[in-house]
Amino acid sequence: MLPLSRFNVQEDVNSLANSLVDVLEISLKKGIAFSGMKPIGLATGRTMLPVYAKLVERIKCWKKSDLEKLRKSWCSFNLDEYVGLDPWDKNSFKYYIDSYLGGPLSLNRDKMYGPDGNAKDPCLEAKSYSRHIKKLGGVGIQLLGVGVNGHIGFNEPPCTSRATCRVVSLTESTREQNASCFLGGLRNVPSQAITLGISEILDAEEIHLVVTGSEKSAVLKSFIDSQPNKHLPVSWLRNHKNLFVWTDTKAINNQIKY
Repeated sequence: MLPLSRFNVQEDVNSLANSLVDVLEISLKKGIAFSGMKPIGLATGRTMLPVYAKLVERIKCWKKSDLEKLRKSWCSFNLDEYVGLDPWDKNSFKYYIDSYLGGPLSLNRDKMYGPDGNAKDPCLEAKSYSRHIKKLGGVGIQLLGVGVNGHIGFNEPPCTSRATCRVVSLTESTREQNASCFLGGLRNVPSQAITLGISEILDAEEIHLVVTGSEKSAVLKSFIDSQPNKHLPVSWLRNHKNLFVWTDTKAINNQIKY
């Protein structure tokens, strides 16, 4: 079992968002103070919405000078993107990050990177995206959610820890999980995506995995009980020395004593 020091359990999503943003805010302020802010890895999805909302609220209260420093030094990389979607399609993850984080904070869009899902050659785009991250020094803090089948990013099972940024085919369960976001439902959900691999995710200096809600209870239990294995991609995170798991009581469901 993972050590209890890896877990931060909160009563509800709002409390969780507040506590996680406490950590993120300290890191961001330290980064701008010492001009040492490394790129941030950003996840999308419903799980992350309360976190970004609280982060925006908190940063907007900063001194104007600190906010300007943040804007000048900001650099982030999105975790993944659907193949075939224009960057400003309302279902693209670039649009999501701009809507919930970049736009509200007036961040420099040119420093908010994401895979180009509309690239002529998605496989070449995936390789280029991975090289770009390494060129800029790699990710400092990586934010992650997890799918009900254990995928992180769009690393669907089975997936080895050596998997790198690539084009993947999405499972039916993942497409169904995201169907409510698309007009016309499942038939309009793209069947492929570009995703950072487990390898790039594990290269981050620090990983914050957010798991909330009763629908994630089963996958969280599997993560807690399993050794790293290809059938549960999230389980590879157990190998990371700076992994922190953020969860609410609905997801943890008395699986560990805290």
